[in-house]
Amino acid sequence: MEEQRLLELDLSTASQELIEVLIEEATDPSVFGDIAKANMNRPEILRLVFESPDAPEEVRQQISVALHVPVTILAEKAKAKKTPEERSLTLLQRLQRLSFGEKRLLALRGGKEVRSILMKDPNKEVSFAVLENPKITETEIEVIAKSRSTPEEVIRKITKKREWMKNYSIVLAIVSNPKTPAGNAVPLISELKTKDLVILEKSKNVSEAVRAASRRLLQARRST
Repeated sequence: MEEQRLLELDLSTASQELIEVLIEEATDPSVFGDIAKANMNRPEILRLVFESPDAPEEVRQQISVALHVPVTILAEKAKAKKTPEERSLTLLQRLQRLSFGEKRLLALRGGKEVRSILMKDPNKEVSFAVLENPKITETEIEVIAKSRSTPEEVIRKITKKREWMKNYSIVLAIVSNPKTPAGNAVPLISELKTKDLVILEKSKNVSEAVRAASRRLLQARRST
């Protein structure tokens, strides 16, 4: 159903760069048909769909009719037209070419690889949108919570979602991340296991506030 949400956008006006990402990410064959149907007056988009190795044969036939060019000729042109540079264009490069609005749209609805790249986007609004993606997994959230490159604002947003904060690995990742503000890390320390508190108490990668709170809780547990 992810593709259906992606195709809620107006495909007839979407940029070529955005269409390229949608085609590369597509796992549902109907995506190719929807893109082609919405772009019958945009030959460059039709050729993009045609050139995808995952495009269904019936869609290729429709494009052939729309462009008034036999399928065999289109296939030959596609092979000859693409330069080595075009073939090696990465998903990262394609995403970098998108506008803020297009990045945010894909952050909200794109697949795992797109989410991973857009989480590192310099615009925090794009990162926030990734967290709102209904397909994002707790494993992905744990990786984000562990990363020292994750902005404080993103970590704070993660701590506000109760469902994620029921996951011990995510809680530990947040407390252990030196980028986590003490005001968000310290209240979570009481949820940690003793073995992890021992590590945090001695860690130089966390703030003194986290070490001190870990030390106090360890002492309290040992005295009971």
